[in-house]
Amino acid sequence: MNIHFEYHDVAASSRLEEFISEKLNKLENKYDFIISADVYFKKENSSNPELGKVCSVRLGTPGPTVFAEISSGTFEASIAKVITELRSQLQKRKEKMKLH
Repeated sequence: MNIHFEYHDVAASSRLEEFISEKLNKLENKYDFIISADVYFKKENSSNPELGKVCSVRLGTPGPTVFAEISSGTFEASIAKVITELRSQLQKRKEKMKLH
């Protein structure tokens, strides 16, 4: 799988890239129809300290694009929540693919 990273108002981090790459590779092992991933990290101004670090992931798959975006207090928490959201969307997609 080809993973593309983009940062907005955030310094590039190899630690974050390794963390999310590991998670995305686990998803790819389970859902082999994933072609690519675009990962976006950005900071938003927020008065709530539990928000503001946003992680967005767009997965290239056959058919419609799978997308999730979560804002949390840390990028690690955002990544974990995004992966959970993507997993549920991919499971639904896989079930629909079985029907056809």
